[in-house]
Parts: sequence; C-alpha cells; structure tokens
Amino acid sequence: MDKLREHKEYEGNPVGLSDEACSTMREHLDRHLAALWIQYFQYHKHHWLVEGPQFRDLHLFLEENYNEIHKQADAVAERITLLGYDPTTRMENYVELSYIEQEPEGVFHIRDGIKADMNNEKKIAQEFRTSIQKAFELGDYGTKSMLEKFLFKIEDRAHHCEHFLGEDSLSIGFLHSEEEAAAN
Repeated sequence: MDKLREHKEYEGNPVGLSDEACSTMREHLDRHLAALWIQYFQYHKHHWLVEGPQFRDLHLFLEENYNEIHKQADAVAERITLLGYDPTTRMENYVELSYIEQEPEGVFHIRDGIKADMNNEKKIAQEFRTSIQKAFELGDYGTKSMLEKFLFKIEDRAHHCEHFLGEDSLSIGFLHSEEEAAAN
C-alpha cells in the first residue's frame, strides 16, 4: 500500500488554529485516545467475566460504560484529524502511549476489577484536566469544550464505580450487625 503521508505528519488544519496548538493538543489527545481504548477493553473484559448476585446490574453498567467510552474515543480521534494529524491506531502503540495500565490476563474478583476501573477513571479525569488547561492556554476552545464535556462523564463513571464498591446497607442487620460490617 502506498502511504499518503507518514504517521504524525502535519497537514494543516481548516479552523485557523496555530501549528503549535495543533501539535501540542495532538500529543495530548493521542495519549487520551490510548487510555480510553485501554479503559474500553477493561470494562469490556469485566462485562464478559462478571459473576455473582449482582451480575445483571454490573453487566449492564459495564456495557453502558464501554459504549460511552467508544463514542468518546471516536470523537477524540476525529478531533486529532481536525487538528491535521492522523490518530494512533495500532494496539501495541496504545499500550505504550497510555497513562493507565491494562490488567493482566485472567479472571479476578469483580470487586477488584471495579476498583481498578474507578482508579483508571480517576487518572483519566486528572489527565483530562491538564489537557483542558493546556487547550485553554493555546486558544483551542473546541478541544477544551470537548474534553470538558467528556470529563463530566468520566467523573460520573468513577462515582458510579465507587457506589458499586460501597457497603451494602441493606445487609446490615440482616446478614450481620453494624459492628461486623464495620470490622470488614
């Protein structure tokens, strides 16, 4: 196949952003794209492997999350093209670029998986905030706006993970006393 241009080769942008803004924000967005795909696969893995009494609720929750992340990853990749670059597309490059870790192969307790998902969402939110500030400094208000919209959803996913990890208040007094629950 003949390449039209090399990966990360700048072709200009149609919206009047500076070359510096496009180059800098492309780097930020490519890292976010990689992290979003890693998180997508984490939620998908947990969706496939969840078991137990809350199976249905968790199965649907995890599916909602990976579907939402899929849309976000697509929008981030499209924004990279608007900035005049091509997004990273190879899986091995996502692992290298991502600022979150992919868990090892194997089946783990779903509680541990949800906790890892929550921590990943927290890290993604922190990194998005850094990029939002940088986009503002560079006058890239389109990228800033997109990331702010996604940040709200990322924080919401982290918050919902936290709720799944919370103590089951319905079981206190039924399965164990408040003292026993506090000791666990």
